[in-house]
Amino acid sequence: MKITRALLSVSDKTGLVELGTSLSAHGVELVSTGGTAKVLRDAGLTVRDVSDLTGFPEMMDGRVKTLHPAVHGGLLAVRDNPEHVAAMETHGIGPIDLVVVNLYPFAATVAKGASRDEIIENIDIGGPSMVRSAAKNHASVAIVTDPADYALVATGETSLEQRRALAGKAYASTAEYDAMIASWFAMADQGIMFPTSLSVPYKLGQLLRYGENPHQSAALYLPAFAPSGSLADHKQVQGKELSYNNLNDADAALELVSEFRDGPPTVVIVKHANPCGVASAETLVEAYRAAFACDSVSAFGGIVALNRPLDRETAEAISEIFTEVVAAPAADADAVAIFAKKKNLRLILTGRLPDPARSGMTLKTIAGGALVQSRDNGQLGELTTVTRRAPTTQEFADARFAWTVAKHVKSNAIVYAKDGATAGIGAGQMNRLESARIAAWKAKDAAEKAGWAKPRTIGSAVASDAFFPFADGLLAAVEAGATCVIQPGGSIRDAEVIAAADEAGLAMVFTGMRHFRH
Repeated sequence: MKITRALLSVSDKTGLVELGTSLSAHGVELVSTGGTAKVLRDAGLTVRDVSDLTGFPEMMDGRVKTLHPAVHGGLLAVRDNPEHVAAMETHGIGPIDLVVVNLYPFAATVAKGASRDEIIENIDIGGPSMVRSAAKNHASVAIVTDPADYALVATGETSLEQRRALAGKAYASTAEYDAMIASWFAMADQGIMFPTSLSVPYKLGQLLRYGENPHQSAALYLPAFAPSGSLADHKQVQGKELSYNNLNDADAALELVSEFRDGPPTVVIVKHANPCGVASAETLVEAYRAAFACDSVSAFGGIVALNRPLDRETAEAISEIFTEVVAAPAADADAVAIFAKKKNLRLILTGRLPDPARSGMTLKTIAGGALVQSRDNGQLGELTTVTRRAPTTQEFADARFAWTVAKHVKSNAIVYAKDGATAGIGAGQMNRLESARIAAWKAKDAAEKAGWAKPRTIGSAVASDAFFPFADGLLAAVEAGATCVIQPGGSIRDAEVIAAADEAGLAMVFTGMRHFRH
């Protein structure tokens, strides 16, 4: 199909002049509005104003300019329908064969913290209307909503196959746009966490090699309102393409290390979405070595996240074993050069770390539906000592550290910590007793591998993500050498558990908040 008339109205002027020049050279009449027309004219192109086409001027601060039968009649008319053709002739409506539109920057306006009035003004009305009209009549009209597709129409001709593809992409763009607006109105403007209809705008970021397993396909979709410092806006410096599991594990690592973003140098090592070592220290390399020592076996092929820019010494230490992904806010040139020798190692930089206290929601699909909940952004508040002995200053510090890590360990979760480092982690067991035993066993294994005289659970603080339903889990922690316990409390057997702690000489504090993670 040859294009004889094109209507161009874009907020993003990327590639506009080049497209207009090419279309004009192929004999296409250019019709445009406001700022778009000015850019084309400034480039020396002949442009007809939409107001000339409609016989009405732009009005109401540009809110009304393309909402007119002369525009939509030219878009919606079925070219081989005699009645439609007669109506066009009667009313002097000329056909429009191409529409080039990209919509007002609603998401960018929200992201920059604009006022409510400015946000409302950046809700496009005429643009989506033209997009939908042109896309519906794709048998005769080409609709382009993405500058990346300009080359498809720049020659002044289109095929039906191209117009079908462009129409589908156009409807996806208006659906995403409306979803952004609906989401903003519900959550940001009115504070409704769970609206009657859930509109969650996501856009394809990249196709992934495969899903959790090679027989599954996968892709990364990015939210319209992505938080800064998240994987949504990461930069991959080097390494193989990121896989579904890489991204899932890297997200788990970043979420945990972000808890320490304002603290001392901290390193998190994750394997299969569970931390296998976490430590804070005076330097990043010291933190890495302490985290690695917690479970050196699981660390092989793991994901490492740091709360500080990656430096040369830490990069050298990480390079001593095979690591899948390293995520950090930044990296110096020496560190990048060291990793460049490890071609398969993926280095991703996030610029900054996300705020652990940020609001938002998590979504998990189930058979026939989805489960949606607010993020677990609960922060540790005032602790209640429930035993005769109160924790020492060091025990308090270790308890808080262990609790922060336990928040990010799959339930049932038990975490032993000492001197700002995890000593043993028990994750994902069907009962809390087994998690406590596994964590203690792993601590003994770590001590043997490191040549230590005793495991780091001796004199440690132990965190449980939910209450101890029986005293047996706590007694397992006593046997492992823990001297302090931090847990939510709230069991009908709290008195029994507290009595067991007192008998063992433990200090125990209740948080009043649990952190199940499934």
